[in-house]
Amino acid sequence: MTELATFAAPGDGRLTDDMLAAFQDDGVLILRGFADPAECGTLRDQALALVAREAPEQAENFFSTTSNVQLSDDYFVRSGSNISYFFEEDAFTASGALKQAKADSLNKMGHAMHDLDPAFQKFSRTPKLAALASSLGFEKPLLVQSMYIFKPPAIGGEVICHQDSTYLYTEPESCVGFWFAIDDADLENGCMHFLPGAHKGPLRSLNHRNEDGKLVTDIIDPTPLPEHLAAPACARRGDLVIFHGRSPHMSAVNQSDRPRHAYTLHMIDGASVWPAENWLQRPADLPFRGFD
Repeated sequence: MTELATFAAPGDGRLTDDMLAAFQDDGVLILRGFADPAECGTLRDQALALVAREAPEQAENFFSTTSNVQLSDDYFVRSGSNISYFFEEDAFTASGALKQAKADSLNKMGHAMHDLDPAFQKFSRTPKLAALASSLGFEKPLLVQSMYIFKPPAIGGEVICHQDSTYLYTEPESCVGFWFAIDDADLENGCMHFLPGAHKGPLRSLNHRNEDGKLVTDIIDPTPLPEHLAAPACARRGDLVIFHGRSPHMSAVNQSDRPRHAYTLHMIDGASVWPAENWLQRPADLPFRGFD
C-alpha cells in the first residue's frame, strides 16, 4: 500500500520547502492537525443544524457519486450561489419516504456556505489558511466552492475516480482542493484514495454548459482513469488533505456504522480566467472572494 506524504501541520500554515516539494511531486499532501478539532466539532454542529432547519424531506434532489450526475441540472447550477442539499440515491423507499434521519441520508451540502453562513465563513477564512495559499503560490486566491460531505453509515456511496479541474476549470489551470476531516476517516468508512504523481498526466474531461445551458462533459483525453487508487488518505478530525486539481481521487462505500463527515474548499487563482461556460457562475452581488 502506497503511503502519501504526511507532515505535522505548520503552526502558521506556511508550507516548508520539503512540504512544497512533496506536493509538487505527488499532487497530494496530508497535514496532521491543521484545524482545531473543537472547531471541526462546531462546524459539524452547524451543518447538522442547517440540515434540521432547511433540508427538504422528499426525494427532490440527489447526487450520484458513481455517475457524477444529479436529478436537476437547474437545482445543481443554482447551488453555486446558495446552500443546497443533495441526498444519497439509496436514501428513500420506493414510496419516496426517507429510510432514516435526514442527516444520515444526505450525500452533501453545497456550494456557498463559506460565503453565506457565518460559522462556515469563520472556518474557511483564517490567517493560517491564507498563509498556506500564499505558500502554494496563489497570486490572488479565491474561494469558489464549499462542500460539506456526509458519507452516512451504510448508504454513503462510492465516489468514482475523477479530477476536480474537470468541474472547476481555469485558464491556466489553478484549482486546488482543501479537504478537512470533520470525522475520522479510514478504510472502513470510506476515506479518500489517490495515486501519487498522477496529477502530472492530462486533464481527461471537461464539464461545462452548452449553448442550451445544459451541463455536458467533453472527453479531452480518452485514457481512462484507474478504477482503483493505491494510496488511502486516512485522516483524523482536524487533518487537512491538499490536492491538485488534476489529481485523480475517489472513495469507497461507507461500510461502517459511523458517518464520515468532511468539509472541502476549492480555491482558484484570480489571476487565471474563469470561463463563462463553467457550471458555477455567481451573480454580481455575490462575487468570488479570497480571505478578506
